[in-house]
Amino acid sequence: MTRENKNFVVWFTGLSGSGKSTLGEKLKEELETYCTNSFILDGDVLRTGLCSDLGFSDKCRVENIRRVGEVTKLLFLANQNLICSFISPFKKERDNVSKLIGKNNFIEIYLDCSVAVCEKRDVKGLYKKARLGEIKNFTGIDSDYQVPKKPSLVLDTCNCDARTCVAVIIDYLKDKKFI
Repeated sequence: MTRENKNFVVWFTGLSGSGKSTLGEKLKEELETYCTNSFILDGDVLRTGLCSDLGFSDKCRVENIRRVGEVTKLLFLANQNLICSFISPFKKERDNVSKLIGKNNFIEIYLDCSVAVCEKRDVKGLYKKARLGEIKNFTGIDSDYQVPKKPSLVLDTCNCDARTCVAVIIDYLKDKKFI
């Protein structure tokens, strides 16, 4: 992107159960108090439509984030603030989305949460199925997750509640003059 935008893309990345969807919803609610309209793109939702033909192999994960990146770019160019919640396990794909949006407007937030805690939170039983071999290529169990080296923010979602995490994000957005 060459033009300057005041809108932004918050990109939550982390393991399944780390709090991406929860924080996305809470952040959207908080942004509304600042009269800032935002739109949520969530991995679980897009996997039932736009990306329903994709599996969970590395190749499919790359394609999933490529598609999501293109949708994110279109909405960003339409002056939407976006809250994106995707495991997005590979650094290269996260970097590609950042390039599509522009580094000044792309806010990568890594949700740092152990597999053990994510597993305890797992209401869908996905970790159990992965450990039993019923689900293959499950991130954090038998598929790699590349931890971001220099994200905009790192949030310890094992030990911080959603309200505290959202407050940190809001402070960041204020500091960067997005709100």
